[in-house]
Amino acid sequence: MPIWLALVIALLLGAATALQSRVNGELASALDDPFTAAAISFGSGLVILLVVLAFWSPGRTGLARVAGALRGGRLAWWMVLGGLAGAWFVTTQGLSAGVIGVALFTIAIVAGQTVGGIVFDLLGLGPGGRRPLSATRVIGAVLALAAIGWAVSAQITRDVPVLLMVLPFIAGIGAAWQQAVNGRVKMVAGSALTATVVNFAVGTTALVVAMIVHAASAGWPTALPGEPWLYAGGALGCIFIAGQAMLVRVLGVLLLALCGVAGQLVAALALDLLLPTADARVDIATIGGTVLALIAVAVASIRWGRRKHAVAPAGAAQQGDGAA
Repeated sequence: MPIWLALVIALLLGAATALQSRVNGELASALDDPFTAAAISFGSGLVILLVVLAFWSPGRTGLARVAGALRGGRLAWWMVLGGLAGAWFVTTQGLSAGVIGVALFTIAIVAGQTVGGIVFDLLGLGPGGRRPLSATRVIGAVLALAAIGWAVSAQITRDVPVLLMVLPFIAGIGAAWQQAVNGRVKMVAGSALTATVVNFAVGTTALVVAMIVHAASAGWPTALPGEPWLYAGGALGCIFIAGQAMLVRVLGVLLLALCGVAGQLVAALALDLLLPTADARVDIATIGGTVLALIAVAVASIRWGRRKHAVAPAGAAQQGDGAA
C-alpha cells in the first residue's frame, strides 16, 4: 500500500474513533450506565462481525490459522488479548473522565499512546518489526503532544488527583499495544476480519463481566433509548479496529497513533461545529491544536516509506517470543 494512502486511511480511522466516542457517550448518557453502554457497543460490533464471518471463508480460515499458531507456539497467547485494552479504555472513561474532565483525560490518553508507540516500535512488537527512532519521528511525537495540549488548554482549570491521570495514561499505552498485537494476529491469520473478531470477542467478554458486576450493585438501566444511531458505535469500532490491524505493518505503531490523534481532533472539531453539544466550545486553541496535529503527522512520516528504517521480524516462528 502506498504510504500516502495508508496515511489518509489512518486519518479517516481516527475520525471514526471520535465519532464513535460521541455516539457511545450519548448512549451512556441516555442509559445513565457507561458499563452497559460499552457492553452494547462491543457486543453489537461482535454480532456484526460474526454475521460477516459466516459469509467470508478467509476469515474462518484465519481463525483456524490463529488457533494453530497458538498451539504451535508461533503466536504468544497474550497477543490475542488486544480487546482487553479496549475494555480498559472504556473503564477508565467511567473512572476518570467524569472527575478530571475530558480535556485532561484526552491529554493523558494521547501521552500514553505516544509513549507506547515509541516503545513498541523500538521493541518490534508490531508486525512491521523494529523501527528505530529518527529525528522526524521524535519531533512528530512532541508536536502531537503539544497539539492536544493546545487544543484542550482552555478547558484545563483545576488540579486533579494524580492517580486519575495515571489510569488514562495506562489506557493510552494499552491502545498502542492493542494496535501492535492485533496487527500480529492479522499477519498470522491473513485476514483483518479474523483479528477484529478476536479483538471484539475478548473485549465483549470483559465488558459483559464488568456490566454484570456493576449491575449487581447499581441495578440495570430502566429502558433502552429508541434512537437507532445510538447503537452505531459497534459498527464504527469494527471499521477502525480492522483498519488499524491492516495499517500498523505499513505505518508502525507510533505513526498510526499520531494519525489517530490528528483524525480525532479534525473529526471532533467538525462535530462541534456541525453538531454541537450543550457544552461544546470552539476557539482558536482548538483550531490551532488540530492544525498542529496534522503537521505532526506530516513531519513524522517524512522518509517513512524508506523501508531500511524498519527491521522486519526474522520469521513467523519468532512472532510469539521476539517481541516479548
